[in-house]
Amino acid sequence: MSFLSDTLSRVKPSPTIAMTTKAQELKAAGKSVIGLSAGEPDFDTPDNIKEAAIAAIRAGKTKYTAPDGMPELKQAICAKFARENSLSYEPAQISVGTGGKQILINALMATLNPGDEVIIPAPFWVSYPDMVLLSGGEPKPLPCGPETGYKLTPEALEAAITPKTKWLIFNSPSNPTGAGYTWDELKKLTEVLLRHPHVWILTDDMYEHLVYDDFKFCTPAEVEPALYPRTLTMNGVSKAYAMTGWRIGYAGGPVELISAMRKIQSQTTSNPCTISQWASVEALNGTQDFIATNNIAFKRRRDLVVSMLNQAEGIDCPTPEGAFYVYPQIGGCLGKTSKGGKLLSTDEDFCNALLDETGVAVVFGAAFGLSPAVRVSYATSDEALKDACTRIGEFCAGLR
Repeated sequence: MSFLSDTLSRVKPSPTIAMTTKAQELKAAGKSVIGLSAGEPDFDTPDNIKEAAIAAIRAGKTKYTAPDGMPELKQAICAKFARENSLSYEPAQISVGTGGKQILINALMATLNPGDEVIIPAPFWVSYPDMVLLSGGEPKPLPCGPETGYKLTPEALEAAITPKTKWLIFNSPSNPTGAGYTWDELKKLTEVLLRHPHVWILTDDMYEHLVYDDFKFCTPAEVEPALYPRTLTMNGVSKAYAMTGWRIGYAGGPVELISAMRKIQSQTTSNPCTISQWASVEALNGTQDFIATNNIAFKRRRDLVVSMLNQAEGIDCPTPEGAFYVYPQIGGCLGKTSKGGKLLSTDEDFCNALLDETGVAVVFGAAFGLSPAVRVSYATSDEALKDACTRIGEFCAGLR
């Protein structure tokens, strides 16, 4: 008998972390590496947020808090939901976790039984299916290809729902594609969900503020208030506030669900880092001006990457509405051999050869449930992006 749990055999390590780790190892060995695989802003945490954390330390605010967040942060989250999303929550409806991942896994563990199905539009964030598996459920990937702008259609959603469906995981703007849903697009999806009252909605709004051009963010319970009683609206401070390492995620939802999630968290990690909680209070209550400034840089980088990748042979790169990723199709590059002699049969082959031969790290589309494609993060400097895209172009031109 194996010492390890059978459940562990159902899940795999994060491919994005694996690719980032490989890039770091090559860089440490002296190779010129440009990492475009990690989902992390290159901007520093704003000074007012850092000062709030320092002030908390100096004031001795370093003790335990309630398992799922202190009152001051829950109040700030309630105010944020009301101000930005027209959603009314009380503190008892708020859960704060150690990053968005903990919020998601708590919700799934608290609700899934063997045989329960979770619809996950693909391409998806790599962790969604494995979280469902760890929680005893069955992930049901639903392909959403470039022909629909990588977006879920009402017809596809309707066809995917079964009596066993418990959750729909919904992410806009998307990791990995950057695709965002308009109010009208989301309204059509919520009309389907209204016809299936046994299906709950788990929204991942982590990239809410990272949107460009004239795109307007909206979230399901805001678009269709009748879904409010069966929606968990998740968000966090990681991306928009450049606070990835601070590890604070949060969600608003029905009291019964939040209480169940609290029970799980009280027996696992207990409270998120107290210092990070105080910093997050300032993030949500303080100035938001830097978000628009950062978005100007992100939009410039997006346009740069889209333009340069579309000039590469065999690559077709759509322009996303938000986040800081592009998800180009690379079908025109497969079936060919690289200058280094590697046959590119899959998008994983493409990414491994690209890293080994040019030092550019991106993540293969199969990790996100839809091939042949790659995810490219443009959350780095313009100079690094120009260099990386030039290398990608040269790599593609060298395929035979």
